[in-house]
Amino acid sequence: MLELDKKKFEIIGCENVDADLIVRPNITYWQDAWRRLKQNKLAMVSLVMLIFIILLCIFGPYLTKYGFSEQFIPLVDKEPFGDHWFGMDNLGRDMFARIWIGGRVSITIGIIGTILEIVVGCFYGGISGYFGGLVDDIMMRIVEIIVSIPYMIVVILVAIVLGKGMGALIIAMCITGWTGISRIIRGQVMQLKESEYVLAARALGASPSRIILKHLIPNTIGIIIVYISFDIPGFIFAEAFLSFIGLGVQPPDTSWGAMASMGQQAFRFHPHELLFPSLAISLTMLSFNLLGDGLRDALDPRLRQ
Repeated sequence: MLELDKKKFEIIGCENVDADLIVRPNITYWQDAWRRLKQNKLAMVSLVMLIFIILLCIFGPYLTKYGFSEQFIPLVDKEPFGDHWFGMDNLGRDMFARIWIGGRVSITIGIIGTILEIVVGCFYGGISGYFGGLVDDIMMRIVEIIVSIPYMIVVILVAIVLGKGMGALIIAMCITGWTGISRIIRGQVMQLKESEYVLAARALGASPSRIILKHLIPNTIGIIIVYISFDIPGFIFAEAFLSFIGLGVQPPDTSWGAMASMGQQAFRFHPHELLFPSLAISLTMLSFNLLGDGLRDALDPRLRQ
């Protein structure tokens, strides 16, 4: 009876020839991370917005025939009109050109400062976490001392010694900023240093520097990428704040923070002078933060399906 029942059924859609094809394709960790990032619509919109802002910072000043420092005295404080899409500032300069020139400065400070922090923090945290013991205790106490120094005191001292400007601003923000990533990398390295591939590298005679640079740091790259996506907007906001209170970028150079500082003085009568730089800062920071959230989810191996 059972044999008769089996004859009533026929297996379709599965051949021995293509049996290996009906499985999930083999993809790498990074391909899977990109696939999951693309599924996050908010993160992808943020990525497109960031690319758009960066392209405008590069090519935006060339889209208008007015120079960012060129003055038109009869048009002082003029609201958006004609070819002056963002209006004029309190010195009669085209704000569209100045917004994107200032964006170059703000984003450059964010990228350079973050790179310096990552390099210093990864080396410091990697050494501390790998050697452990007394070395780790001494290095972490140094980090705690640096963190305890008030941030504004460091900025003011650097401004007194090196003067005000973009270079001094980056140095001031990096002096204490690298401590956060160094602690993160230290914790990751302490977890990874007992792994089999690290023990194998030691057995083969690899030096500590090679193990840290070739084996440990590359395996924390996911965390580093997420940290970068959150650290760049932190630098942009810090630059905007310091420029707003007069400790950042100085004329004739400009940045979004410096433009917001000038705009707030005339906000009641000419709100466009504060609106556009503030909007640029807000959109850039929001895009970086939303992209960082998406990267954190996409690079988390525990969420891999």
